[in-house]
Amino acid sequence: MKSKYSIFSLLRNSLSYHENWESQWRSPDPKPHYDVIIIGGGGQGLATAYYLAKEHGITNVAVLEKGWIGGGNTGRNTTIVRSNYLWDESAALYDHAVNLWENLSQELNYNVMFSPRGLLHLAHNVHDMQEIQRRGNSNYMNGVDAEMLTPAQVKGLVPFINLNCRYPVMGGVLQRRGGTARHDAVAWGYARGADACGVDIIQNCEVTGFDIQNGVVKGVQTTRGAITAGKVGVVTAGHAGVVAEMAGIRLPIESFPLQAFVSEPLKPIIDIVVMSNTIHAYISQSDKGELVFGGSGDPYVSYSQRGAFNQLEHVVGPVVELYPIFSRVRMMRQWGGITDVTLDRSPIISKSPVENLYFNVGWGTGGFKATPGAGNIFAASLAKGEMHPIAAPFSIDRHYSGALIDEAAAAAVAH
Repeated sequence: MKSKYSIFSLLRNSLSYHENWESQWRSPDPKPHYDVIIIGGGGQGLATAYYLAKEHGITNVAVLEKGWIGGGNTGRNTTIVRSNYLWDESAALYDHAVNLWENLSQELNYNVMFSPRGLLHLAHNVHDMQEIQRRGNSNYMNGVDAEMLTPAQVKGLVPFINLNCRYPVMGGVLQRRGGTARHDAVAWGYARGADACGVDIIQNCEVTGFDIQNGVVKGVQTTRGAITAGKVGVVTAGHAGVVAEMAGIRLPIESFPLQAFVSEPLKPIIDIVVMSNTIHAYISQSDKGELVFGGSGDPYVSYSQRGAFNQLEHVVGPVVELYPIFSRVRMMRQWGGITDVTLDRSPIISKSPVENLYFNVGWGTGGFKATPGAGNIFAASLAKGEMHPIAAPFSIDRHYSGALIDEAAAAAVAH
């Protein structure tokens, strides 16, 4: 794999205008039977398949994707990585992911462009200060890095910020290990790694139903025929409820659009991710120079993946107040992704009422940042038949027992 993508192969393929590169992963026809089927070819589904093969020796695995690899929410997000969540269970989950992010390019021998540039949460009022202090202390106790900053220190990190605007900046909390990664590269890296371990990645293969006998899943029905399996893992972002209903399961999930947009390319100007919970606006700069903006989810349930001017105005107004330097920057494009949201804004990583059918869904706006960690613990759960200790608190049963992990009330904003 290393020689295949060496400097020498780069030079050799340049002579043919890079038209003769070998495919990074195979496109096989489905086999009649797999030990494990993963429904969903996004980052977490591919990561699950990779770790099943790499760490647990289970290689008779198929990843079924109804479209193309990286064509869902993995390609429709703002690429933020962080772990500074309030509750112990969330901190353990997301920090496990950050620890894997730090060496993921070396693990996959594929540059996922992880950039720990730091992530800054701003505080604009007394409540904000109390919230970030509470969360910062909780992070510290859980071994997650967090630094409280004064307005002057915020200004030092973001020199062009307007501290005394309509949304005065009273302070901030900084996680230096947070940052961004390249979403497409993450999907491609895991796909290539899983394929090299023997996993079948099957695109344009939509699951249309489940074969369930006496309460045990035996396989799936797809647009490319029936496939039997020993276990099935559902890792579908945006349509988890739709897939679950095929198995007769009603998940406590609603789906909302989440919009984002990018500007025209600029010279490097902001080398940190800046988020504001109160005004629901966050900003970073991509490696291509585009300013990446995002905000809150749309206030209505929908499966739409289109942008809308009302959300653009909702985000851009506060951004221009905080950063007047961007007032004449032109927006280049906008898009929407579908987020599956639970009552407590925490994911469901769980067995289901159907034996051998597992779910890793309901990530809301936090799925991308958890990619390596979620894939790693979900693979272990599938391999062993028992939920990984980090995954155990995120059981679907918490919605009935009341043991919620309420990151919505924690105001940590799941983006």
